[in-house]
Amino acid sequence: MSFTVNGTPVSVRSDHPHLLSALRDELEITSPKDGCSPSGQCGCCTVLVDAKAVVSCQVPLAKVAGKSVVTLEGVAAEERDRFANAFAACGGLQCGFCIPGIVMRAKAQIDKKGADLKRDDMARHLGAHLCRCTGYVKVLDAIEAVAAGKTFQPELAATIGGAGAKYEANELTLGDRNYIDDMRVPGMLHAALHLADHVRADILAIDTARAAAAPGVRAIFTAADIPGELLVGIIYKDWPVMIPVGGRTSYAGDALAIVVAETREQARAAAKLVDVSYEVLAPVTDPDAALADDAPIAVWGTKSNVLSVSEYARGDVDAALAASAFTVHETFRTQRIEHAFLEPESTVAVPQPDGTLHVYSGGQGVWDDRNDIARMLGVDNDQVVVTLVSNGGAFGGKEDMCNQAHTALAAWLMKQPVKCTVSREESLRMHPKRHPIRLEYWAGCDAAGKLTGVRVRAVGDSGAYASVGMKVLERAAGHASGPYHVPAIDVHSVAVRTNNPIGGAFRGFGANQAQFGMEGVLDRLGEQVGITGWEIRKRNVIHPGEVWGPGQVMDDGCAGAEACLDAIKPRYDEARAAGKAVGLGLGLKNSGLGNGFREVSRAVVHFRAAPDENGRDIEVRHGWTEMGQGVHTVALQVAAQELGVDPNRIEVIVDTTRELGFGQTTGSRGTLMAAGSVREACAAAHAGGCAIGVDYEGEHLVDWTQKIGDPNHPQPIIHSAFGYAAQMAIIDRATGAIEKMVAVHDVGRAVNPLLCEGQIEGSLHMGLGYALTEQFPHDPETGFPTNMTLRSLGILRAKDVPVMEVQLVEVPQPRSPYGIKGVGEIGLVPTAPAVAAALHELDGQWRNTLPMRPKGGSDTDD
Repeated sequence: MSFTVNGTPVSVRSDHPHLLSALRDELEITSPKDGCSPSGQCGCCTVLVDAKAVVSCQVPLAKVAGKSVVTLEGVAAEERDRFANAFAACGGLQCGFCIPGIVMRAKAQIDKKGADLKRDDMARHLGAHLCRCTGYVKVLDAIEAVAAGKTFQPELAATIGGAGAKYEANELTLGDRNYIDDMRVPGMLHAALHLADHVRADILAIDTARAAAAPGVRAIFTAADIPGELLVGIIYKDWPVMIPVGGRTSYAGDALAIVVAETREQARAAAKLVDVSYEVLAPVTDPDAALADDAPIAVWGTKSNVLSVSEYARGDVDAALAASAFTVHETFRTQRIEHAFLEPESTVAVPQPDGTLHVYSGGQGVWDDRNDIARMLGVDNDQVVVTLVSNGGAFGGKEDMCNQAHTALAAWLMKQPVKCTVSREESLRMHPKRHPIRLEYWAGCDAAGKLTGVRVRAVGDSGAYASVGMKVLERAAGHASGPYHVPAIDVHSVAVRTNNPIGGAFRGFGANQAQFGMEGVLDRLGEQVGITGWEIRKRNVIHPGEVWGPGQVMDDGCAGAEACLDAIKPRYDEARAAGKAVGLGLGLKNSGLGNGFREVSRAVVHFRAAPDENGRDIEVRHGWTEMGQGVHTVALQVAAQELGVDPNRIEVIVDTTRELGFGQTTGSRGTLMAAGSVREACAAAHAGGCAIGVDYEGEHLVDWTQKIGDPNHPQPIIHSAFGYAAQMAIIDRATGAIEKMVAVHDVGRAVNPLLCEGQIEGSLHMGLGYALTEQFPHDPETGFPTNMTLRSLGILRAKDVPVMEVQLVEVPQPRSPYGIKGVGEIGLVPTAPAVAAALHELDGQWRNTLPMRPKGGSDTDD
């Protein structure tokens, strides 16, 4: 099949399933990204065909015969620079995976309309695209600037608080910085997984004969081929890499075999030919039924359907409620949500001449990946090196391994490089989701609206394997009273094992579910008292020195909660005076792991003898995952300030050849921990004279927290830091549409305000979807998820997003480097409560179930 690509005539095999496959797999043009092929619902693979923007995974090769195809690689250098500089200067990207496709769509529109391109019109055309990071605000800012002919010279910031460009922003905008699926290794084979047909079934036999005879197949491996441990997991080792004959499946994402072939298409076709004999068992899909004494055990190898119980109590809640002037009893239900990061999970494993295995992972915990892969292979940790490749979004969904262990096993046994990239459908089945939680609240207040007591009973569906489900329900318990002082409290929170999709880490991590309930309770009490949502929050907000939730005496950092309330007040009053339907939410979210964990982070500063080809002669090495949140930029700005150097001299490297990290990049702790360790490494460099060739190491340690409910610590320090936020939803009464979201966030110290704002805008977009439209339900009869495309998830597209107004507040966190609190996790905690309150002002109806305006998906442009 012949056509022209970027001005050059090409001929490619005619058996490619679509144009994207030909571009990436044969021509090795990788700026068009594969986020969902062949469904065409993310827009990441957009290219120009005869000057028209098209989603290339939807285009059969026959339709481009004789035509001209242009990718970002073929755009003129000056135009590439304009786009890259605009996106960098405007903060129009985070993980970057979706941006090359968006740039090509924008180019097509600007070529047509030039400076006449309107922002709303461009937002409509972005209906063909998903961006899960940015909320589209700064994406549209950048496109507007290019259309208007504005030029930029973005610079990296050299200080804490500098609003400079994101590290690697230009390369990410243009698709020049590789993700794992962009990597090409000589001799590399391709792998695909065979997943379970039933969520709870005994495996009687696995027959690979038909698959082995398929074209291009080089090997097939099952659990019987694993030389070491079968079970992996972040906290509990309960997740089988593959289900063996004689074992039992426990959810829809269980893998039974990995097929290795010469091409991706061959591997995927052959994986479907693996024949499995099952004895099908009734799945356990109702978490309440799973708790019954006579319930069958849902998950193979476990002894109970109760994954965890988190509980604590202070004071006499019964007496407090009995003496209250006003009380509320309400049950709230939150839904399961899919992360929908744009980059599906991908792993490359490469055996080395020295007998070690080099694994390229996009996970959030490369140290956990390394340790579990080594255990599975039955080798020491130093036989496995896991290199972090900055990923295309995660939001908690890449904490657990997906295909890393399978890929490593195949490469190790075959002594050849192997790549495995899952399809979007496989990704939806495999990785953990946001927990659906039922929260029953009893709460009371006095005649003035001061809270007297709160009781909470929470049950969360944690799916099959542990992941971090026990910690999510623990976090929900700890945050169940929101950022308020409650004299008496009684909380009991259970994580339940079922055969449904696994519940794990997701931005907010239980705090947003719990505070949807607590904020709803507060609004209902406020109505009974006869005061506004702002006033009842003001009367109850936590202050320094007061006891919070599980018994922690809050430090001066908690003054940020009231600071956010006070900062949003003028806009709250203005919107109410204008007759708008207004809702307010106030939230807090911890930063870091806390709960008694010893958290340690190390960094290295190294001065090179000579600069590299980009003029960089200083290395800053850390162990955190860059997934769009900007931890590389944080490390760079800290080092530039502390060393007093031009930031362009610094290269930031994730170093997994030594123990620089600990645990997962999660809980908004990357910024805090990386900043502290890089600062200490710079101090060591100054003390050592900044000598060339020396590794100067620094460490940041948090070891002063205690576990929730520990009887030895009646007033435990559960967490070392918290972020705070007040958010306001403003609804037009005539249309019922949300016309504006206002977000005031206390981040302690904004290392980079431009990136910080972008994190909040992206969180608002995600929070609005959580509040209104998104869900990832399962079939109660089969346990399988029912929304298996990106469009079906109900994610808001650019045209659906209201105006966003962001204000940063900086109330420093004691004992934290530079006073940093973090921003990624808190971003969507108050969003759903604010929307629920605004909808109540609109129509007088209280909402207690998410999503509040469910739909099957969003339309896209032609």
